[in-house]
Amino acid sequence: MQLQQLAYFVAVAETRHFTQAAERMRVAQPSLSKQIKALETDLGAPLFSRARGNVTLTAAGEALLPLARRMLADADTARQEVAELAGLRRGRVRLGATPSLCAGLLADALARFHRDYPGIELLVEEGGSRDLVRALARGQIDLSLIIMPLQGDDPALVTEEILRENLVVAAPSHQKPRRPYLRIEELRGRPMVMFRRGYDVREATLTACRQAGFEPALAVQGGEMDAVLRFVEAGLGVAVVPSMVLDGRPGLVGTPLAPPGLNRTIALAHRRDVEPARAARAFRATLLSFVAEAGQEGTLPQGVELIPQ
Repeated sequence: MQLQQLAYFVAVAETRHFTQAAERMRVAQPSLSKQIKALETDLGAPLFSRARGNVTLTAAGEALLPLARRMLADADTARQEVAELAGLRRGRVRLGATPSLCAGLLADALARFHRDYPGIELLVEEGGSRDLVRALARGQIDLSLIIMPLQGDDPALVTEEILRENLVVAAPSHQKPRRPYLRIEELRGRPMVMFRRGYDVREATLTACRQAGFEPALAVQGGEMDAVLRFVEAGLGVAVVPSMVLDGRPGLVGTPLAPPGLNRTIALAHRRDVEPARAARAFRATLLSFVAEAGQEGTLPQGVELIPQ
């Protein structure tokens, strides 16, 4: 079994077309087909069903696909690690983060890292925690900022809790409440803007409302972070959002929910079975140093506190 054969296999599995896969891999289609056949012979099982021109994965192909993706990603990481032995003058960090963190403190941490290591390429993947956990497991990213707790314990990941953040009720600034807190029951019957499925804050909001004995009245739902904030600014309804996303938005005001309120824990995660490459370890150190200094200096966004290490 060769890495090139696995790369050809993944290309066919993703395109479901031998010619398109060959174009992606920049190889002649007969050569790609020959390598796939050699891989099938080596494994002792067909990987694709080619009935009536449709290319689908067999049971063996379905089993091999996640393993092949991980092996290719690990090989790429190994190449990056060797390239970095001359010093952190080149390399890359593939980082995952939720939309609220991309819009919040992550930009400043990335700027510090880029200043210290200008030759390191930074690749940021934005998504919900569930999607990011899957990307980590597949080897598609090196590190990720995710929201805890995970949906069930994942023994394949190492997680390091670093920040705790309040969730607040966002409303147009002219609707600022007279009291410092809102009770969750006060959202009953009030038009609300809701994130799309897959956002952790959506699930936290729905759970809190249901525990209080009501279903939220949804004026609009299905938005990403920027869209939800714009909908609230436009007066479509209120939304429960992470507190840090309101920084720099004078058109919005955030009100905490009455104690114990709602909060979430932000953690840094990586795969347990693969040591992060040197560049990724350097970014981890930069990020932890950045949030520790911000916590000591009191410059973390409002509603965010450092979790002592």
